[in-house]
Amino acid sequence: MRALVTGSRGFVGTHLVAHLNACADDVIEVDRVIGSPPIEDASAIAALIAEAKPEVVYHLAGQSDVAASWSDPMGTFLVNANGTLHVVRACIDTGVERVLSVTSSDIYGMLSPDELPISEQAPLRPVNPYSASKAAAEMVCIQGFLGHGLGVIRARAFNHLGPGQSDRFLAPALASRIAANERTGTTVVPVGNLSARRDFTDVRDVVRAYRQLVVDGEPGEAYNVCSGQDVAVSEVAEILLGLAKVSMTLEQDDRLFRPVDLPVQRGDNSKLRAATGWAPQIALPDTLADTLEDARSRQTSQTGDPHG
Repeated sequence: MRALVTGSRGFVGTHLVAHLNACADDVIEVDRVIGSPPIEDASAIAALIAEAKPEVVYHLAGQSDVAASWSDPMGTFLVNANGTLHVVRACIDTGVERVLSVTSSDIYGMLSPDELPISEQAPLRPVNPYSASKAAAEMVCIQGFLGHGLGVIRARAFNHLGPGQSDRFLAPALASRIAANERTGTTVVPVGNLSARRDFTDVRDVVRAYRQLVVDGEPGEAYNVCSGQDVAVSEVAEILLGLAKVSMTLEQDDRLFRPVDLPVQRGDNSKLRAATGWAPQIALPDTLADTLEDARSRQTSQTGDPHG
């Protein structure tokens, strides 16, 4: 397949491009760091997609930092909602056969324990600017399908992690603090809300699901991409501490708490499994071990210490 990937040099985009290349797809990368236009530039995005003539577009580009969305809700909306609109319109005009638009499980918002696991039929109740922008992006995709017949599929990604993720996010942030402590001899690891429970999937499993959805998913539909299990942040932290080279302890820091934090998320991936046969393959401890090794490599690169 001739596939165009927006956000190709981001955390997920990098892994997706590697997977598509391994599948012998013809990949066109779209990312600001390699000179592509910003996703907010409608005319430039339209021209790029028209020139590339992809069969498939994977739309990953966006603002993915929930905490940052509180300080810049307008910028988050412009990138995530308007950016999706520009991509969808360009794909309609160019005659792209299939579009995978990645949104987020955050659009489901606060749920009570009796509403778990979360199916695709759950109402959208965004509680932060990031999730509101992703809910708006979904409406753009639905309109593109219903109004123009665009073969767009919505992938509702739950928490995913792995090597290469920014330390603005939970697991790599903890891994980065542990790696720094290993170098400095510090034994305390600051952490935010330990009681929150999340549905984690390795990013390498996530990108496999994205391609399988492009091949076997039903246009117009939404699919949860998740493990189907919820794990406490405290367990993630303890696994990482167990991988540390020296003994460390956790210390809660109120400054690391979010203004609004969902107590628990657990998704239902049965629709994805039924459509594609996908199942996660990489266990959480293995993912966290790779994440910590990545953090150690970054520490070494930043300090220039060949023995790090």
